[in-house]
Amino acid sequence: MAENDNMNSQMRPQLSPGSLWGPLVVLVVALVTGGWFLQRGVAQSTNVYLQARLFQEVLDYVTEQYVDPVDQSALIESAITGVLEELNDAHTSFIDSETWDAFRFRSGADADYGGVGLEIQKQGEWVTVITPLPGGPALRAGIRAGDRVIDVEGVSAKDWATDQAANLLRGRPGTDVSLLIDRPGVDEPIPFTLTRAVIELLSVPFATMLEEGVGYIPLAVFSETSGREVHDAIERLQEEGLTSLILDLRDNPGGLLEEGVGVADLFLEDGSPILETRGRAAGQDQHYGAENPEMVPGLPVVVLVNERSASASEIVAGALQDHDRALVMGNRTYGKGSVQTLFRLSGGSILRLTTARWFTPVGRSIQIVRDEPEGSALPVESLTLGVGGEPVTRGAPEELPTQESLGGRTIYGGGGITPDLVVLPDTLSASEQASVQRLFRSAGIFATASFNHAVSYVQDHADLEPGFTLSAADLDRFYQTLVDEHEVVLDESDFMTAQRYVRYQLEREIALQAWGKEGAFLRTLGNDGLLRDAIEILKRAEIPEALFDLASDARQTQAVGASASGVPGLN
Repeated sequence: MAENDNMNSQMRPQLSPGSLWGPLVVLVVALVTGGWFLQRGVAQSTNVYLQARLFQEVLDYVTEQYVDPVDQSALIESAITGVLEELNDAHTSFIDSETWDAFRFRSGADADYGGVGLEIQKQGEWVTVITPLPGGPALRAGIRAGDRVIDVEGVSAKDWATDQAANLLRGRPGTDVSLLIDRPGVDEPIPFTLTRAVIELLSVPFATMLEEGVGYIPLAVFSETSGREVHDAIERLQEEGLTSLILDLRDNPGGLLEEGVGVADLFLEDGSPILETRGRAAGQDQHYGAENPEMVPGLPVVVLVNERSASASEIVAGALQDHDRALVMGNRTYGKGSVQTLFRLSGGSILRLTTARWFTPVGRSIQIVRDEPEGSALPVESLTLGVGGEPVTRGAPEELPTQESLGGRTIYGGGGITPDLVVLPDTLSASEQASVQRLFRSAGIFATASFNHAVSYVQDHADLEPGFTLSAADLDRFYQTLVDEHEVVLDESDFMTAQRYVRYQLEREIALQAWGKEGAFLRTLGNDGLLRDAIEILKRAEIPEALFDLASDARQTQAVGASASGVPGLN
């Protein structure tokens, strides 16, 4: 989500802590006008006050006369929720103080709290380490994936929920926390004392060179450090001979608007427009442009997107597409073209309110209005599964309004960012999909069993190399584990039919445990048809302009059928 999270205190509603009248007036103003009157904003209209008095009277009667006792605060929160629901905007919400404080605690948004750098998840009776985070105290101390947390500060962690363990592991930076770890293959629990630190979650988990000078940077989210991380990743790849670049924004849900601008800035000339925001309130009409010299002029760039690329991801893809600076490939993006502002309310609650819409440099609004709740990026026609089990949409609608890029190319409006070259992921066959769907009925158990199998496999194969392949016997043992130990009801015929998906998941999990996220990525590269196609195009393009010619050739032959590389014309 493109957000302004500066907590603008000058725009918050004026709520009197000791009286119901303030909140009621604000609520009724919203009901009557469809918007909040902030700071100066309770209107002088007699009608507004009459409506507010009516609401007060109803609330008083309900509170004092209803047959059962009622919680007045809960009623008011329900009224607030009802007001916001009338806006039919999934991105606008009321967040109570308790929920907000818990979010800040868990996410590390509060600088007074740190952590030990562990990604954890409950597996069976115990919270288990999924992966220690790079540079964190846990990794430095030697904690590994698969370790079970059995005791925290002398208290047994058996049957703890993930959040319960996470809350106890967090605390002020510089303070210590003691753990007992049960490690598979080790007879006695291992004690650790970790010193908490501020944990910086990376937007760029890794960057790597693929082949023939093609660099690859996955950007997972837009946080406060995203622009700097992409900049540093490009510098590292330049030292390794970078001649072209893939920026992967697939599955990136967005984040901070300013960081979307910052990433786009790296690829555009100083002064180039990046986006414009338009809203009703003062200060919401803003123009954002590149403020620095282009970092990599003349470097061919491909941006990968899919239906789960949203918000700040669309800012980057839209700006680079409008400027003819990068070839956008993949599937039509989510279509979140709105900006949210966080307003701090009395009592510590937060109002997350859509205050503006944003537009690309050529004036495209990418907003798609949908009925699904926020986070549901997939339309109902998403019936196909990719090789990794991810939902895949059918691509962009056939008829979309056209516009021209700043260089005169045809690009598309109509919501979301429609790629210059639409390439859908490799998908499962109908029979494979049916078997995988049956396996999904035990998705949690399958994930736990896959993780445990990967941990054991890595421990049992000290000489494991990246080119490993699971044997038929390995897969059969995994099936027996599912059926015998986890009591999964699954016919062996379904397991065999779903074997491509099962193998993909198991081998990826093993590579993740053995070599981290980069190792898992390299392991699954062969199954990523879109990425393979992007590599092929970049290997043929010496200058950015050549990308569009190659994409045009591929589009002209797409109706004939796919080539070996996945995109017609790329053989």
